[in-house]
Amino acid sequence: MGQKNIAIVGGGPSGLMAAQVLAERGHAVTVYDGMPTVARKFLLAGKSGLNITHSEPYAAFAERFGNASPRLRAALDAFTPDDIRQWAADLGTRTFVGSSGRVFPEVMKASPLLRAWLKSLESRGVRILTRHRWTGFEGSALAFETPDGKTLVSVNATLLALGGASYPRLGSDAAWVSWLEKRGVSVAKFQPANCGFDVDWSEPFRDRFAGAALKGVTATSEAGTVPGEFVVSKSGIEGSLVYAHTSALRNRLSQGEPAELAVDLAPGRTVEKLAKDLGRFDSKTSFSNRLRKGAGLEGVKAAVLRELSPDAARLAPPDLAALIKALPIPVLRPRPIAEAISSAGGVTWAALDDSYMLKALPGTFIAGEMIDWEAPTGGYLLTACFGTGRAAARGIDRWLGQSA
Repeated sequence: MGQKNIAIVGGGPSGLMAAQVLAERGHAVTVYDGMPTVARKFLLAGKSGLNITHSEPYAAFAERFGNASPRLRAALDAFTPDDIRQWAADLGTRTFVGSSGRVFPEVMKASPLLRAWLKSLESRGVRILTRHRWTGFEGSALAFETPDGKTLVSVNATLLALGGASYPRLGSDAAWVSWLEKRGVSVAKFQPANCGFDVDWSEPFRDRFAGAALKGVTATSEAGTVPGEFVVSKSGIEGSLVYAHTSALRNRLSQGEPAELAVDLAPGRTVEKLAKDLGRFDSKTSFSNRLRKGAGLEGVKAAVLRELSPDAARLAPPDLAALIKALPIPVLRPRPIAEAISSAGGVTWAALDDSYMLKALPGTFIAGEMIDWEAPTGGYLLTACFGTGRAAARGIDRWLGQSA
């Protein structure tokens, strides 16, 4: 078949993983990235401890991708969380499972793993050209703006792995949408995922409690009931517990319907037990003491109850207990996509064949967050980026073999 030249546009986890697979199969691979260095979002995610994947039972793991789970399943099956841990170990990075089930490098940083990965790719002949910003197609060629001016690149196959629309300052600005749409590729509108939501806090509450965390709670929406914690922000609420409900809340708001998160402030007690404990106090006991002694609520937990239900002090114990077990937090809108950890939307699955090739552009493949899928934080996002990068690389290898 002879060596084929492949361009990978985008040096994030998907693109680099595809480069590894293709180089291992003997192809000449060049990675182009518009930023001064590659994998900037990957490095940012690793500043506080890179969450590389998750250790939950695989059957449950594979269903964390919502409507896209069936389409992603083959890619996930071919590079499971256990495979990712072995891949990292092969690069000299040992991992461990945290108390939440999330998997982290023992060094709690992304940079050592990335350095080893890039060294491995270099040893396999992968070229990485930074400050090469893709500006679309000119005929069948890829056009790039570089420090030396415009350049056109013609290759045997292309993989686009340019990311979604979150964190545009790190390179994922979705500028590519119009270029693909002009070529007949369907793209679903990008929306924020794993993001905070605005809440109409009063000024006194905001000033006093912005930054405070509500720990040991559960939250319920149409996405289900999830335990964890979240943070009060100046604009509303944010944190992993909120992110788990992003899709459900965002979808209700997009349909013009009210959306709220029902928070259980005392998940360790039943409504009946709470009502009994709250009913032990007479009218002389202050509301603060009733909450503290009867329900274990103080600080920001007691404050958010007062903020959202100003008449809570006048409720009978059974009604107050029910409120504590399901305090509704009405959300107004998601935070801007530029603040979101990830995005929903992108190239539709209908535009791709099973090998991740664009039906409208034979020889051009897509991977990572450019595709219309979303997942919660916890290692799911990175795992799917790795998996789709590898799946697209295998698709490229097969296609090149068929077209030789």
